[in-house]
Order: sequence, then structure tokens, then C-alpha cells
Amino acid sequence: MAFFRPRVSREAEVRYHADQEISKSFPELLDKVRQAEQLLRDLRAADADEIELLAAGQAFDKALTDALRAAESGQRATFGVKAYDDRIARRKAKATPDGALWTSEVERLRTLREDNRLWGIPRVPRPVPAAR
Repeated sequence: MAFFRPRVSREAEVRYHADQEISKSFPELLDKVRQAEQLLRDLRAADADEIELLAAGQAFDKALTDALRAAESGQRATFGVKAYDDRIARRKAKATPDGALWTSEVERLRTLREDNRLWGIPRVPRPVPAAR
């Protein structure tokens, strides 16, 4: 007598479909990242003040974070339903051409975001309250 275990859990199916929906917005979010980066570069070239650079750097960080979340969703959805429950299936899926493409895109966006957080957002001193 053979014992069969279920192929995937219901939770994995729900997460898979949610990731598919989230990943559909990736191209638009990537365009927002490009626009925010261009704005930040233009402000740096125009030698803008630090307050404007701070706002542009934070907007670029938010755009990168949103695009990164969509890319991670696309990566998980590309790996397939079984990859949500099984780490071996996840590793095998990473080795496929589509899985490697999404993995490199996620790593690229993470690197861009980390670089922006370290060097792209200027440190603006907080205002000191007046002494009484």
C-alpha cells in the first residue's frame, strides 16, 4: 500500500496566485524607478540643496523597494507552486533560465537600493530646538 502526500498546500496555492498578481505590476514599477533615478541625477547635476536631494533620495528608495517586492513576487511565482513548500524545488527552480533571470534582477535591485541607502540619501542634520 502506497502513501501519498498532497502535492502542495492550499496556503502555497494562495500565495502563488497572489505573487502572480503582484508581479504583473513589475514593468510599471521599474519605470517609476528609472524616473526617480533620473530626477535624483538631474538634481545632483544641478547642484541642488540637500533638502531636495533628501526628498529625491527617499523617493528613489521607495520606488526601489516597491520594484524589489514585485520582483521577489515574480521570482517566487516563476519558481512554481511546489517551491513554496519545498526548499529543494526552490533550488532546482533557481537553476532554470527564468529562475536565474529573476534571481539576478532581484539581486541587482537589492544592490541598487543598498547603494542608494548608503550613499544616495544625504544626511541632513536635525534642527536643534532653541534653549529656553
